Amino acid sequence: MNTHQYIEQEQLRHLTRRHFLKDCSIGLSSLYLAQQGFAAGVGKYKIQHDIANPLGTLAPAIAPKVKRVIHLHMAGAPSQLELFDYKPLLAKYNGKDCPREYLEGQRFAFIQGVPRMLGPQFPFKQHGQSGAWISDRLPGLQPHADKICFVKTMQTDQFNHGPAKLLLHTGNQNLGYPSVGSWVTWGLGSENQNLPGFMVLISGGRPPRGGAALWTNGFLPSVYQGVQCRSGGDPVLNAANPPGVTRDVRRTALDALNRLNTRTHEEFGDPETITRIAQYEMAYRMQMSVPEVMTINDEPAHIQEMYGAQPGKTSFANNCLLARRLAENGVRFIQLFDWGWDTHGSNAGESITDGFVKKCRDIDKPIGALLTDLEQRGMLEDTLVVWGGEFGRTSMQENRGGGAANAFVGRDHNPNAFTFWMAGAGVKPGISYGETDDMGYRVATDPVHVRDFHATLLHLFGFDHHKLSFPFQGLDQKLTGVKPSKVVKGILA
Repeated sequence: MNTHQYIEQEQLRHLTRRHFLKDCSIGLSSLYLAQQGFAAGVGKYKIQHDIANPLGTLAPAIAPKVKRVIHLHMAGAPSQLELFDYKPLLAKYNGKDCPREYLEGQRFAFIQGVPRMLGPQFPFKQHGQSGAWISDRLPGLQPHADKICFVKTMQTDQFNHGPAKLLLHTGNQNLGYPSVGSWVTWGLGSENQNLPGFMVLISGGRPPRGGAALWTNGFLPSVYQGVQCRSGGDPVLNAANPPGVTRDVRRTALDALNRLNTRTHEEFGDPETITRIAQYEMAYRMQMSVPEVMTINDEPAHIQEMYGAQPGKTSFANNCLLARRLAENGVRFIQLFDWGWDTHGSNAGESITDGFVKKCRDIDKPIGALLTDLEQRGMLEDTLVVWGGEFGRTSMQENRGGGAANAFVGRDHNPNAFTFWMAGAGVKPGISYGETDDMGYRVATDPVHVRDFHATLLHLFGFDHHKLSFPFQGLDQKLTGVKPSKVVKGILA
C-alpha cells in the first residue's frame, strides 16, 4: 500500500455514518441556498480563514475614525448625581417623600415603600469653555472638560448588576454571547501580531460580577476572547515555560503539535482547529512580548508620578498606565474593570460619603493622566476612551426593607438614566448630549440605549451594526441583537 492509498483509507475510516449525514445535510443546504441566491459570507462582510491567515479580517464598510478603544468600566455603577448630572432642584427636595410618579410601575433592587429624595452630596462647578458640570470629587478630570463628550441619557433594560453588565459588554443579558471587544477584534484583528487584540485588566480587589463572561468570545472563534492580564506579578498566568524547558524545546514541541493539528484540520475541516493553532502560536509569541509590554519599570519617574502608579502593585493607576502602553503597542480593545462602585449605603464602604469618596480618589488622578498622556503622544486622535458603569443610581435614598433610610447615605440601582463619557477619536469634544428630568431620574430628551452605544461604537470602527453578523444556531447574530438600535449621530465628530 503506497502513501496515497494509506491516507485515502484513513480518511474513509474516519467518515462515519454520522459524519456522512451531517456533511450531506450541509451540502444539500448549501445547494439550496445557492439556488436561492445567497452568497457565503457575513452580511456584506466576507472573511477568509486558513492556515496562513487564521485570524483574517473584515473590510470596514465605512471609513473608520477609531483605531483602538480604552474602556474604563466602573463595576457597581457610580452615581451620576454626585459626578456629572447636576440637579439643583433635587437639592431642594432633599429629605422629602418621593413623588408617586417616580414609584408607580417601577422595579427596584431594594427600595420598598416610599423613600425620601436625596440631594447631591457634593458641590458642582462648571469647567472649561464648554461649561461642563463636574463635581469636586474629580479635580483631576476637570481640566479635561473640553475634551470630553458627556452622554447624560444612557439607558439599559436591566436593574441588577450581573445581567446589566452582560448587556453592556455583550449586547445580551444572558450568558454565552461575544463581548464588544471580541466583535471588534474579530472584525479588525490586532495591529500587533505578537499581542492579543483584546486585553483585560482588573482592579478593586475582585473581578466584576459576571467574571470572564464579560470578555468572552461567545460563539465567535475562541482566539478572539479577551486575555486577562495582571498589573502585578506575572502578567499572564502559566505563560512561562516550566523548569527545564527552553524556548527552542518549546518551539520544537509546538511545531510537532501544529503538524498534528494541521492534519486533523485536513481530515475533518473543523475551523476551531485553525483557532487552536493560532492560539498556540499567539501564546508562544506572548511569552516574549507580554512581559516587555506589561511592565511600568522602564517608564520615566515623572510619568509614573503623573499616574500615581507604583511598579509591582495591582491598582487602577497601574492599569491606566499599562493601558496606554498596550494602546501604543497595537492592542485594539483594552478593557479596564474597577470594582467597588456599588453605593447602597448599607455600610460605610458602600456609602456615598465614604466608600464612594475613596473610589473617586482612586480613579481621578490616573484618568486625568491617561488623557494627558494620550494627547501629548498624539494618540488621542485615533484612540477613544470610554468611561461608565452598568446603570445609574436613584434620585431617592435607599430604604432597604421599606422602613427608614439605610444607616449610611446611599442610592439604589437606576436603569432609567445614567452618564457615560467619551474622549478622543470620532466624538465631539466639549459637549453634553441629552438631558434628564429635574430630579435626574428619567431621560427628558435624546435617550441613548446600551444598544445605541454599541451601534455607535461599531460605526466608529467602520462597521454597520445591521450587517456585522455571525451565523450561529440558525440566526445571523449581531452585537445589537434584534431590537431597534441606532448610531447616535449627535455625538459624532
